[in-house]
Amino acid sequence: MNKEIKVSLLDLGVVKQGKEIADALADITTNAQKVEELGFHRIWLAEHHNMPTVSTAATAVLIGHIAGRTSRIRVGAGGIMLPNHSPLSVTEEFGTLDTLYPGRIDLGLGRAPGTDQPTAAALRRGNLASQNDFPRDIQALQQFFSSDNSQSNVRAFPGEGRKVPLYILGSSTDSAYLAAELGLPYAFASHFAPTQLFPALEIYRQNFKPSEVLKEPYVMAAVNVIAADTDEEAAHLRTSLDLMALGMVTGKRGKLSPPVDEMPEIFYHPEVQQALGRLSTFTFDGSKETIRLKINEFLEQTGADELITTNYIYDQEARLKSFDLLAEALELNCLV
Repeated sequence: MNKEIKVSLLDLGVVKQGKEIADALADITTNAQKVEELGFHRIWLAEHHNMPTVSTAATAVLIGHIAGRTSRIRVGAGGIMLPNHSPLSVTEEFGTLDTLYPGRIDLGLGRAPGTDQPTAAALRRGNLASQNDFPRDIQALQQFFSSDNSQSNVRAFPGEGRKVPLYILGSSTDSAYLAAELGLPYAFASHFAPTQLFPALEIYRQNFKPSEVLKEPYVMAAVNVIAADTDEEAAHLRTSLDLMALGMVTGKRGKLSPPVDEMPEIFYHPEVQQALGRLSTFTFDGSKETIRLKINEFLEQTGADELITTNYIYDQEARLKSFDLLAEALELNCLV
C-alpha cells in the first residue's frame, strides 16, 4: 500500500443456524473487543428490519452496548436509515451516545429502508415518500447538532453542540452527488453492490466541495474478507457466505449455515452463477498472503482512504482467526 490505510469492521450480527439472536449479539461484542485489540479503526452496525437472520434492528441501542464494552475503538452506525426516523430523534440518540462515549461515536446515514416495503411503511407510518427528504433531513441533523441552533424553538438535548461526525452511505451513484455537495465522507457498500463502485467514486471526487468538517474527499469502501491458514481452508469457509448469497438470489433467505463440501445443484445454474458473480466481485478469500495481494490491488484500484471489512464465517473461532490474519496481512499496529 502506498499510504496508511485505516481498516474497520462492519458487523451485521448475522444469526447462525442452531443459534439465536442473543448469540449473534454476544458475537458482535466479542468481535468488537477482538478488532479493537488488533488496531481496527472502527466497528459499524447496520440498521435492518423484519429479518430474522439479522440482529441489529435497534442500532443505536446496540452501539451503546458495544461502546460500553470497549475502550478505544470508534463505534457507529453504518448506517442509520434516516427516512425511518425523525432527524430530531436521531440527534438526541446519537447526542446521548456521544455524551456517554465522547469522541468515539459515528453516524453513517443511508436513504434505503433496510427492509421490505410493508415494513418500511410500518416504520414510517405510511409515509414512504420520506426517502425523498433524505438531503433535507441530513441538513436538519446538521442544524440540530450545531451550537448555532441554540436560538431555535426546537432543540436537541443531548445533541446540540456535540461533534458527532456524519458519513453518507451509498450503493449507487445517487448518494455520491449528495456526499460531494455536502462535503462529507462517503462510504460505498461494494461488499454487496459492487457494480457502481467506480462510477460513484469518480462522481464523488470530481464534485466534492470542501466543508467545515472535511477539506478533501474521504472514501470508505467495503469488502468481504474470509482469511484462513490456507487458500483451500478459506474457500471451504466461504461456502457459508455463498449459501447465504444463494438464498438472497433465490428468495430463500436463511440463517448463516456451516460450510459444506458440496454446493447444491442450483448454485451452478448459469443465471444464478451470473447473479452471484456480481454480488461477490469484492469478496476476498484465501491465506494471509492471498488476502494481502487481493486487498492491496483493491486499494490501488479505488484509492480508498479506509477499508471497511465484513466477515461471514460460521465458526466463531475461525472468524476470530480471520481477523488475526487480516491484521497481519495489512500490518496493523496491535494495541496490546
